[in-house]
Amino acid sequence: MKGIVTEIERFSLRDGPGIRTTVFLKGCNMRCKWCHNPETLQVAPQLLHYPEKCLGCGACLAACPNGALSAGEHGVQIDREKCRGCGTCADQCFSGALVLSGKEMDTEEVMAEILQDLPYYRNSGGGVTLSGGEATCQPDFALELLRACRRQGIPTALETNLLAPWAVYEKLLPELDLLMFDVKVYDEEKHKRWTGVSNRAILENARRAAESLPYLVRTPVIPGVNDTAEEIGAIAGFVHSLGGDLQYYELLRFNPLGEGKYTALDMANDFAGVRPGPEADTEPLAQAAREAGLAQVRIG
Repeated sequence: MKGIVTEIERFSLRDGPGIRTTVFLKGCNMRCKWCHNPETLQVAPQLLHYPEKCLGCGACLAACPNGALSAGEHGVQIDREKCRGCGTCADQCFSGALVLSGKEMDTEEVMAEILQDLPYYRNSGGGVTLSGGEATCQPDFALELLRACRRQGIPTALETNLLAPWAVYEKLLPELDLLMFDVKVYDEEKHKRWTGVSNRAILENARRAAESLPYLVRTPVIPGVNDTAEEIGAIAGFVHSLGGDLQYYELLRFNPLGEGKYTALDMANDFAGVRPGPEADTEPLAQAAREAGLAQVRIG
């Protein structure tokens, strides 16, 4: 089976316990206005353009089979309607001005990467984490990868927004040792405004999943969206009500590092110029989570 992989990150220390390999699958079923990985939103491969790196050699113009590239006043121009994300132009661009996000890989190719670090997983208590984008946008590929890992005795984790139909999670959860999910906003209307979708299915899936396996919950702290003690307290109160084997609750400070990707994809960025406040400003939010009943609260 084949899927579209954005990146395979080895020696990851942020996506679960121990030393891990994180496999980022392309595609997402949300449209969070603050997304710091906009290149993962579509399942199909996409071309990123960094004109400041262009050497003006013209190799990409000759390589494109779809006539999507042209020479303009300010360098290479991309016709996004014509671009098919084949990556032929990026293969000819040695300066990094054109970069293809997303590569078709089969399970064996991904596992070949994963198995290189098998001793590290065993010695550190680590394993493999599927992330995105949103890994459940490629549910069959995700399931096949998880099962392949289990056959090798590799512990598995899934990072998810919990928006997929419960039938998807029913298949995935038995193949997991840890579930990692976000609760971004508690109020439904506010959640729709900032992510494009209702959170009803997310909250219901959270209740079901908490009964099934160890889990941890994260909330990205977004300036002007959910960065108040009231909002974090409401989310934490919900998380506390889930019960089960909660490992910890984590507040993730706003990440502005994806700003350049929006420009490279010719996408609008609603959070352009927004920066996280001082780390000390997050501590009152963590305290609000503790007062809502959560004993283990981290700031990331």
